[in-house]
Amino acid sequence: MLERLSKLIDVKSIMTLALTGGFIGLTCAGEITGDQFLTIFTMIVGFYFGTQAQKSGK
Repeated sequence: MLERLSKLIDVKSIMTLALTGGFIGLTCAGEITGDQFLTIFTMIVGFYFGTQAQKSGK
């Protein structure tokens, strides 16, 4: 359990969570639209899960 938790806490995970939080904040403040948020968030999540799948495939 602790090993899984330590794997979640790496630079990519922290950056993904920080970017997600930032874009949620910008959307709530009205700085970006929901469509822009969806596009950016999809790219971030796709990149994150793509790299995770690539790691497990090696």
